Amino acid sequence: MKIGKYLIVILASVTILIVMGNVYLTRPLFGGNIAGERLERIKKSPNFRNTQFQNLEHTPSLKEGESFVGAMYAFMFKDRAIRSPKRPLPVVQQDLKNLPSDDLMIWFGHSSYLLQIDGKIIVVDPVFSDNASPVPGSNKPFPLSYTYQASDFPAIDMLLISHDHYDHLDYKTILQLRAQIKHVVCGLGVGAHFERWGFAANQITELDWFDEARTEDDFTVIATPARHFSGRKFKRNTTLWTSFVLKTATYNLFLGGDSGYGKHFKTIGDKYGPFDLAILENGQYNETWRYIHSMPDELLKEVVDLQAKHFLPVHSGKFALALHDWKEPLSIVSRYAAEANIPVLTPKMGEIVYLKQLDKPYEKWWEGLQ
Repeated sequence: MKIGKYLIVILASVTILIVMGNVYLTRPLFGGNIAGERLERIKKSPNFRNTQFQNLEHTPSLKEGESFVGAMYAFMFKDRAIRSPKRPLPVVQQDLKNLPSDDLMIWFGHSSYLLQIDGKIIVVDPVFSDNASPVPGSNKPFPLSYTYQASDFPAIDMLLISHDHYDHLDYKTILQLRAQIKHVVCGLGVGAHFERWGFAANQITELDWFDEARTEDDFTVIATPARHFSGRKFKRNTTLWTSFVLKTATYNLFLGGDSGYGKHFKTIGDKYGPFDLAILENGQYNETWRYIHSMPDELLKEVVDLQAKHFLPVHSGKFALALHDWKEPLSIVSRYAAEANIPVLTPKMGEIVYLKQLDKPYEKWWEGLQ
């Protein structure tokens, strides 16, 4: 009899947890559902097969011989002390609503940055809330001397979203910026999240790889491949991850999303290069997941493949999503670039990078910090 009662209690508890979990997953945080005309368009994509988007080449989530359990154990328990700085990192505070009239770029940490070109404001992957995860308190940003917020931003002419992971598409930030955003450009399917969050369909342009969108100001945005994955719930790859080429009357820029190294970089360089500047992922890498995040020794290959005259590394400086020392990505890439005589830009977070002065040297601001 006691065993029967225990089983009833266990089954009831499991049922309650399942119901609560399903209710939690219906929250707006998790985004919209892919359906109707959006789903029909996705099904016609050459990059969508077997009910999900596919990379251009075989891309396992983990390196052969590695396990998910092993990767999670290492992330939870290995070398945690070195992954975050012990003191607030230096951030330059700018008045974003009254910037100089020059063409410029400002990095805010991780993969969030602003471009001002011909007076137009373009923002990429803004994340300004206190968590880069759907689990509250699980992925807090580093301590920073100044923390940019949505209220700091002027009107945004174009918002570019590389993919729908939480460290690139942040629900709280998007809600706070919504009234300031004129237009969103993203990969196929990602627009469903924005529509659920209150954006009008005519504010959103969804692109497949190699699709182009041109503005009335003669800005051309081209969605280009990346080697990664997507998803905000348990099912992966229902939306498309992407990098972007941004062509204006003055500049040709490559705006890389998350990506492992692959043949697509040379394809993009041959088709759209050379580039004045490539903004590339550099950080949150590990040998275990090298197919979906570039390793430091691959970054300069990407620069060469893209035919980029200058490059600026991002995807570091704000969140600890891997096992390496927080400053390792910048330390290694600056050393490799110097050895290869390839110009690398390493501004502080918040520091202005003038696009007409890309040869300007930047200090190694992370040196001496713990």
